[in-house]
Amino acid sequence: MALVDDLGDALARDVLAAQDELGDDRFYDKVSRTVGALSPTLQEAFMTSIRLRLAEMRGRAFLEASLKARRGQGTAPTAPRAQTDPGGH
Repeated sequence: MALVDDLGDALARDVLAAQDELGDDRFYDKVSRTVGALSPTLQEAFMTSIRLRLAEMRGRAFLEASLKARRGQGTAPTAPRAQTDPGGH
């Protein structure tokens, strides 16, 4: 990883950990705007890490809920519908 990726990921990890304490689930957006005022490059690295970490947390929660349902401890979650991408991605 390049320095910008390392810095962006470290900041993303810290911001996501602080959001609960701050009571603001969109605090990362404020940090993003603050970082972007000085470095759009770091802002993009930060937001990429935020998106990846949020997606991983959502995926992990889905996995855990699915396993609980399989073990008779709840209802199976429903996966989001696939989004059609006109661009072919």
